[in-house]
Amino acid sequence: MISRRRVLAGLMGSVVCVAVPAGAEAPARSARPLSRTSAVRNAPSVETLIEAAKLGPAVASYVVMDAKTGAVLEQRDPAALVPPASVAKAVTALYALARLGADFRFETRVLASGPVTQGVVQGDLVLMGSGDPTLQTDQLGDLAASLATRGIKGVTGRFLTWDRALPPIARISDEQPVQVGYNPAISGLNLNFNRVHFEWKRANGGWSTAMDARGARFVPPVRMARVDVVTREAPLFTYRAEGAAEEWTVASGALGKGGSRWLPVRRPALYVGEVFQTLAKAQGIALPDPQVVQDAPSGQDLAAVQSPPLAEILRDMLRFSTNITAEAVGLRASGAADLAASGEAMTAWVRERFGVTCRFVDHSGLGSASRVTANDMAQILRLAHATGPVVQPLLRDLGLRDAQGKDVPDHPVRVTAKSGTLNFVSGLAGHLRPPQGREMIFAIFLADVPRRDALAEADRESPPGGEAWTRRARALQWQLLARWAGAYA
Repeated sequence: MISRRRVLAGLMGSVVCVAVPAGAEAPARSARPLSRTSAVRNAPSVETLIEAAKLGPAVASYVVMDAKTGAVLEQRDPAALVPPASVAKAVTALYALARLGADFRFETRVLASGPVTQGVVQGDLVLMGSGDPTLQTDQLGDLAASLATRGIKGVTGRFLTWDRALPPIARISDEQPVQVGYNPAISGLNLNFNRVHFEWKRANGGWSTAMDARGARFVPPVRMARVDVVTREAPLFTYRAEGAAEEWTVASGALGKGGSRWLPVRRPALYVGEVFQTLAKAQGIALPDPQVVQDAPSGQDLAAVQSPPLAEILRDMLRFSTNITAEAVGLRASGAADLAASGEAMTAWVRERFGVTCRFVDHSGLGSASRVTANDMAQILRLAHATGPVVQPLLRDLGLRDAQGKDVPDHPVRVTAKSGTLNFVSGLAGHLRPPQGREMIFAIFLADVPRRDALAEADRESPPGGEAWTRRARALQWQLLARWAGAYA
């Protein structure tokens, strides 16, 4: 089976919260002085660092507090409402663990609606999903091999796929360009993060293209997704659903001499069904073309594959920031009928559990209408940690880095955190952990929302100046962390 970490690492990537004491309003900037160490005393002021970052009129909001007592050590604009981007996934992890439990596993099953006679199912064969966001082609191939081991050769009825364990959602956010792989569909049947591999190269004065659902051991071709190369400069891609197919066009002027990328799949139940049909054929099992059904079929289990436990799924989600994983576990935890209702359910849970008022429109942070404050995010992490370190061990250990984002070798202070990035939005929240002494919790949000909102759709995948802005924002975050490590640790 292909390493989930390897696939996750190759992903192309990439959410109102107020909690202040009754009758009081948090100041825009903390009056608490920094520690009187020479390193901090001689360091540039926070305002100098922010000005030097050249982030334009962006909101620069942060809070750093004592992890044990909640005492605020330093803050700036802590009640500013900003999109949390993928920092929201830390909240989703807490929500999913609370509702589902760390040992929860998704399961993908193959059922037979009738008896098996001489290797032939007397009725329908059903591929049933439970929403597993980690299912990959190699696992699907092993599922087909399990059927062959049982002597299955074919069916007298239909080949059905059932994906209603989660509500089918065509794409997470309507704001994103149609071609970005980090904005896929969500359903009860998912495969390869609901992406299809598109490859192209020069051939005979034109272009040779191929679509497949590649894994490490299986590379089944895909027919339901097709790409035509069109002579134009823009738009880069177009998409439309045509019957059972997904039709793409791509601008020839952007292809160069050849290359590949993952494109999102909008009809995952058909995609998974076709890939399973192809893998089954390789095992000597003849299946008709897949049909998607809405009502849950019943029958005898023939084979099944389980996901890793939820804690492991969430660790990878937080490390690689996989949007489909966040949405699948969030939807499964809420049981809601659509993504908006699921975001509302998580919002209500956060309000009840942590006493802050947040608005999440999804579970990944991809939708920019969600809002959080630095104070709220820090409070959520602190209160969650106070009842037992549930999410902190799942967060990525980032060490301590310099202004260029490079790891400072063997530094005793460690940062375990979740980052988040949207166009002209950058967040980082987590724990600042010295080898001994005071552990701190922090949240930093830098956001130029008007600049983000003004982007044309064609510029949203790679906006002019966006990469440089994000690089400067991240450098500022690490400068602040180094400052706090020296002042308070």
